[in-house]
Amino acid sequence: MESVNLSFGVEGLRPDDLAGFFVGWPDPPSIDDRFGILSAADEVVIARDHDGVVIGFATAITDHRFAAYIPLVEVRPEHQRRRIGTEIVRALLDRLGTCYMVDLVCDDEVVPFYERLGGATPGSEEPRGGEALEAAPRAAAWLVRAGRASPSSTDQTCGRGDPGARRR
Repeated sequence: MESVNLSFGVEGLRPDDLAGFFVGWPDPPSIDDRFGILSAADEVVIARDHDGVVIGFATAITDHRFAAYIPLVEVRPEHQRRRIGTEIVRALLDRLGTCYMVDLVCDDEVVPFYERLGGATPGSEEPRGGEALEAAPRAAAWLVRAGRASPSSTDQTCGRGDPGARRR
């Protein structure tokens, strides 16, 4: 794994630092919108390489007590498969450790990544809404009990995602 520096929040971040992300998204947010999204999030983890270049980030929306939702986990394509995403998500989960539950929705191809981190997928349960949700992304979800900062195989939950909430 390459050496990365993690920081929390958007202090020192510039909109131009967020170029090179959202690769493969059908309608990616503009550079200014990206910066606005990170600025508005309750929790932000930024990964920088040894030269200070932003190579990944994750955001969470949370009340810091009961629930959190992770809408974005992004790593530049040239830095993927180097455990940077793992480090970012673990750092974010540590910051969300007091939450009872942490949820996210992701595309099928990245479900194994979240499962390796302890996330649970919907499995065989029938989605609410029937066939309309068949094309929806599956959800990887954590149910974190108070005082625990990481998911456990004994207390995971799962559900189907909102079909309008396509995230990578």
